[in-house]
Amino acid sequence: DHHASASPERVAYRVGDVAVTYRQMVDGSIRIANLLRSRGLRRGDTVAIVLPNVPGLFEVVWACQRSGLLYTLISTRLNASDTAYILQDSDASVVVVSAATADATREALEITPVGLRFAIGSPVAGFETIDELLPSQPAEPSADECEGSDLLYSSGTTGRPKAISVEPDFAPLGTNQGSGPFLQQTWGFDADTVYLSPAPLYHAAPLRFCLVVHRFGGTVIVMDRFDAERALDAVQRHRVTHTQMVPTMLVRILRLPEDVRLSYDMSSLRAVVHAAAPCPPPVKRAMIEWLGPIVDEYYSSTENALMTLIRSDEALSRPGSVGRAIIGTPHILDDDGHEVPTGVSGNIWSEGGLDFVYRNDPEKTAAARNERGWTTVGDLGHLDDEGYLFLSDRRADLILSGGVNIYPQESENVLIGHQAVSDVAVIGVPDDELGEKAQAFVQLRPGHVASDELAQELLDFCAAGLSRFKCPRALVFVEDFPRTPTGKLMRRELRVQFTTKELT
Repeated sequence: DHHASASPERVAYRVGDVAVTYRQMVDGSIRIANLLRSRGLRRGDTVAIVLPNVPGLFEVVWACQRSGLLYTLISTRLNASDTAYILQDSDASVVVVSAATADATREALEITPVGLRFAIGSPVAGFETIDELLPSQPAEPSADECEGSDLLYSSGTTGRPKAISVEPDFAPLGTNQGSGPFLQQTWGFDADTVYLSPAPLYHAAPLRFCLVVHRFGGTVIVMDRFDAERALDAVQRHRVTHTQMVPTMLVRILRLPEDVRLSYDMSSLRAVVHAAAPCPPPVKRAMIEWLGPIVDEYYSSTENALMTLIRSDEALSRPGSVGRAIIGTPHILDDDGHEVPTGVSGNIWSEGGLDFVYRNDPEKTAAARNERGWTTVGDLGHLDDEGYLFLSDRRADLILSGGVNIYPQESENVLIGHQAVSDVAVIGVPDDELGEKAQAFVQLRPGHVASDELAQELLDFCAAGLSRFKCPRALVFVEDFPRTPTGKLMRRELRVQFTTKELT
């Protein structure tokens, strides 16, 4: 509100060719907040938002944030069953869609009905159009505005989406800075920040980073979908200062023809932050060599019980590390709960991090704690002698082959370094002798042709950089991978696809 008053024409965000000023965004959020209040919503109620990256999304989010409401942004890629589950689990009183998501949401609403249904943008049958209702709503904020909170669910790559229980304190509007101080101190977020958000806003980090930028009075450049060259063009066109990506995005940028990649001016960038999935060391090194020491990484989760940070210079000297802890103290335990020696992989537990409770799931909550009060989200890794954390994989992705633990990430990190490889995934597939065997799935770069000879070349390439027992036993070529929009591999779907093909 301060920025809307002081600099009303300053651009709060852009989506494509649409630019929305702070005056427009704040006015829209106040009117939507008054609309929701007029329909009976009160502090602590939940609004479900099923929207792609479109104009109007931030107005809905800020309307909830200024009204003491919970708001859950639901992935537009979920099926009707998962969407209905979130609507029920979150106790949603309102659902907001666009024309692009209305049909899929209707199926979910048949399973879990929600009384108040709104659409932004063009009219949608069966939903009230917010744009048509706002002119009649008061333009003045209510006198008792207070901070709400997001209620975000995981992407569900290994099972049903889950959420962390939220207990809003309903503090006065403007007092909840969230991760603002951390982003300011670590990467210099301020009023001059121009932040490129290339990922879907229904994910936690992209949404929260954008809201922090708004609190500082900066500008958010929202991509409706990620495209490597379009991202570089956005950096050059809007003089982007900060961005957050996932490793898959970095890989796709590096895979652009070099003359294309180097034709864009990246000099405005002050920080390229990546997270959400392990980054192959060759990719990290190539990004730093290209852009300079502005490529940093953090490791965390929605639970935020543990957070680590690693800067460019540290990453070059400790390839593969996600850094040292800035929230919580990591411990590596074996399956019996005993701490393992330095350098040995095990289950990552956090001591003294932020506490969390899984919403409506006491069993999952209990399973994430041990008798010492430490917590885990199911990741595997090891520590070095200076406390730097190295990730192995998630427990669910571990391959047990003939009694030997195989971590897919290790061979993936090697294979992605081959000039013919555009993308790679390694999973465990059934094997009569070993129980499971590691199998690689490879997407080739343009100009390379799949063949038995190339498959063997890639297997030999992996064995040259990694112990043979850690390498895949077989390799097949694929056109694409099932991934979330942020680039996380959906190994469960890949296993289903492989099993289905084998059975047929």
